[in-house]
Amino acid sequence: MNALAQTVVDYGWWLTGLMMLMLEVVVPGVYLVFFGIAALIVGTNAFLLAQTGWFGFGQQVIAFIVLSAVCIYLGRRWYGSNDGIAGDTSPLNRRTSRLIGREARLSDAIVDGRGRIALEDSWWSVAGPDLRAGTRVRITGADGAVLKVEPIE
Repeated sequence: MNALAQTVVDYGWWLTGLMMLMLEVVVPGVYLVFFGIAALIVGTNAFLLAQTGWFGFGQQVIAFIVLSAVCIYLGRRWYGSNDGIAGDTSPLNRRTSRLIGREARLSDAIVDGRGRIALEDSWWSVAGPDLRAGTRVRITGADGAVLKVEPIE
C-alpha cells in the first residue's frame, strides 16, 4: 500500500470513529459508542505504527473486531452495574423518603391524627398526635403520600 493510501486508512479509522460517536448522539442506543471508541483506538495505533509495517489493513480490521468486542463487553458490564434502575433504597421516584428528617411548621392543626404542612413547593398531608397549627414537627416516616410527624421539643 502506498503512503497516500496508508494515510487515508489511518485517518479513515479516526473519521469512522468520530462519525460513530456523533451518530450515537443522534440515534438512540448505546452500541455505536463502543464501535467508535474501537475505531479511534485502531486509528491511533495505525498512525503510530505505520512506519513499522507490521500493522497493515488486515491486522487493523482484526484489531477493530477484537477491540469492539472488548469495548462492548466492558461497556455492558459498566451499564449493567449502573443501569439507572433505582433500588429500594433510592429516593429517586419517592419524594416522601427525601423529606424524612426535615422539620416544618404545621399549616393546619392535626385533628384526629390528620393535618397538613407546607414544605418546599407542596402541601403535604401528615399523620401524628393531635397538635395545634404552627407547631414545629419533624418528619419521621411516610405511608404513601402521607408523612408521619412528631413534635419537636
